[in-house]
Amino acid sequence: MKTIKVVAAVICDSVQNKTKIYATARGYGEFKGQWEFPGGKIETGETSKQALKREIMEELETQIEIYDLIDTVEFDYPKFHLSMECFWCEVIKGHLILKEAEKAKWLTLDELDEVNWLPADLVLIEKIKKELRKVI
Repeated sequence: MKTIKVVAAVICDSVQNKTKIYATARGYGEFKGQWEFPGGKIETGETSKQALKREIMEELETQIEIYDLIDTVEFDYPKFHLSMECFWCEVIKGHLILKEAEKAKWLTLDELDEVNWLPADLVLIEKIKKELRKVI
């Protein structure tokens, strides 16, 4: 099975005091309408962090600061294996302009279960909930 290596940004309102995270709904493809953390494929010669900064600029016209790795999710979809490095991030410049997704929203702890997450992204939700609970 083919492995696809990607990066994902779990963009939060404040890395020091996380109360909400930013999620997008896919605007294309097999999983159109399902929710995910923005990001994309790592290109040849890029580090994970370089790829994530590039992808967020392409998808959201926004510059981010990348902080700690939350997890590397390994997930088998029917047609490929996904290896997804997920990082805590914060917006440092820009206004999160949707270029590829059909919708986006900031989600609080109580709202995380209200959207239909892609299966690989769903793996992260419990870890994110744990972080957001620290603030309450």
